[in-house]
Amino acid sequence: MTSPHRSQRPHRRAVLSAAVTTALGIGLFLAGGLGLSPWNAENNGRPAPQPGTAAGHRTGADPLTADIARLQTRLRRTPRDAVSLGTLGLDYVQQAKATADPTYYPKAEAVLKRSLATGERDNFTAMGGMAALEAARHNFTQALTWAKKAVAVNPYNSTLHGTLGDAYTQLGRYDEATDAVQRMVDLKPGAPSLSRASYVAELRGDTATARTHMRRALQDSAGPADQAFAHYYLGELAFNNGDPTTALRETAAGLRVAPTHTALLQGRARAEAALGRTDAAVADLTQAVQRVPQPEYILQLGELYQSLGRDREAAEQYRVFRAEQKLFAAAGVTPDSDAALFETDHGNPAHAVTLARKGLTTRPFLDSHDALAWALHTSGHNREALAESDRALTLGTRNALFHYHRGMIQRALGNNTAARTELTQALRINPYFSPLHAPKARTALEALKPR
Repeated sequence: MTSPHRSQRPHRRAVLSAAVTTALGIGLFLAGGLGLSPWNAENNGRPAPQPGTAAGHRTGADPLTADIARLQTRLRRTPRDAVSLGTLGLDYVQQAKATADPTYYPKAEAVLKRSLATGERDNFTAMGGMAALEAARHNFTQALTWAKKAVAVNPYNSTLHGTLGDAYTQLGRYDEATDAVQRMVDLKPGAPSLSRASYVAELRGDTATARTHMRRALQDSAGPADQAFAHYYLGELAFNNGDPTTALRETAAGLRVAPTHTALLQGRARAEAALGRTDAAVADLTQAVQRVPQPEYILQLGELYQSLGRDREAAEQYRVFRAEQKLFAAAGVTPDSDAALFETDHGNPAHAVTLARKGLTTRPFLDSHDALAWALHTSGHNREALAESDRALTLGTRNALFHYHRGMIQRALGNNTAARTELTQALRINPYFSPLHAPKARTALEALKPR
């Protein structure tokens, strides 16, 4: 399926690719590079926040916690220091991601509002901080508004353009997102622009270009945290395209340089499970959850347990997942596609439709369309589900789960030829895409073979 965006701007990918390959260095990756991250106050001559750790990516000492303490000490002496307040707000957003503790979001909002209330008209740090906060809470329209305000104050801050691109991406405004990333690259090639350029390519199904960008990031890494991040996403690209052996090699390389990098344990576990090393996978995921109880890790462990017939242990992980969702909602976080998919697969499909529709209003992104498609299918609304599945695949993204969902929807509609095509594509992209759904895809495909 071709993307209308791609046909309108056939030159964009080539321009972006040429620009990012000129990168000479790479800074510390923060918040996965593909989401919102704290930035330094470049081009403004102001103090920069010290680098933190990426979400769930602990690497030895914790400079983020140290920076929070330093800023709190400074603010006790100068409580109206707008830059320190804005930087502390950014650090709180980052700490929420690093610890999976959503109680940092209200703290971030309070200090960011204090920073804005100082009346400094050029306070792009706090404006960008509000963009990061709203994005973390999945309020992407508000995130875009704040990002635009920040860019208007400081149009030469590259990371602000990345923040702008992130918001555009999650709002389904893909051409504008690409333009923002291009501007980011033009201003300052480096880690954030390489990661975002990689994501732009991956969303459009160009995994070779996505891999090239992350390889460049690895080659230019400034230290272990950068290397670990690059190895993690190279592993993700490999696994998502059906190569768990390479994924295992990448995670092993990352753990050699950063042994406490939690996300690498999660990535290694996925590869181990795909290769039949389920005891090792359970051990790695259990350790990851104990270190940083990210909802993604908890759900992954639950589904692995369920695939192994360990239903009691799976149910316990699902209980924890539901409890965490309540905590995030209490902190103002809008449920995302993971919550809707969880309810579809393990809870109440009708509630899943409600969650997915709500999520789509704040995040009309590819994942949200797919989650709504799956919820609608499970609730028996397959015509509407097919339309949402079309929207999920509009960019040509290589996503095995999307194609599996579409195949099952087509099967329910009696479109057996289309169902075979989609299920075959899902398993061709990644035969290990889910410990629960990949076996169902193979079973359904076998049943659909002409007799």
